Amino acid sequence: MLDDKGFDLWADGYDKSVQLSEGDNEYPFAGYKDVLNTIYNIVHRKEKAKVLDIGFGTGVLTKKLYDDGYEIYGIDFSEKMIEIAKKKMPLANLIQYNFSKGLPEEFGNIKFDYIVSTYAMHHLEDKDKIKFINKLKNQLFNDGEIIIGDIAFETGRLLEQCKEKYAYYWDDEEIYFIFDELKEFFPKEDISFTTISHCAGIIQLRKLP
Repeated sequence: MLDDKGFDLWADGYDKSVQLSEGDNEYPFAGYKDVLNTIYNIVHRKEKAKVLDIGFGTGVLTKKLYDDGYEIYGIDFSEKMIEIAKKKMPLANLIQYNFSKGLPEEFGNIKFDYIVSTYAMHHLEDKDKIKFINKLKNQLFNDGEIIIGDIAFETGRLLEQCKEKYAYYWDDEEIYFIFDELKEFFPKEDISFTTISHCAGIIQLRKLP
């Protein structure tokens, strides 16, 4: 698992690393652009929404929403990535914070239409993902949505198939989403999964009124 220093070192080359993996349709970033485009289109169903991006990195997704007039908030624990993102979005509310500790106090009383996270939450243990998602639900307006785009699989079998195929550089320190297991913790929620590639998917959880 990369720490904040690791991400600082990776910041300048992050987008290029993603492009190489995504372009070859290989783990871990196969489907990356489609994940971001799909989330962008989901958020665009509501005009001028308030959006929180968790682990926004260099701001690839949020920059598009920012340019469209959306009110952007974000947390990331890489100082260097925040520097890059702030140059793209000078008026966005961006804070350096380790989301494994939850949300910063500055955002504690703010409600959002959408809380999005792309390729970030796989750094949390499964039990911590559940706790964090439950906390995020409290930050949503009624009918608000949590949208997670990540290395994710609908079933454990599909994860194992991918792991076997890419065994030579599979990252065992990252904990990927398995939707069939995750949904058991939210039986009364409006939760769904969309497969984007053989190693990417989007999880949507809508807060019911």
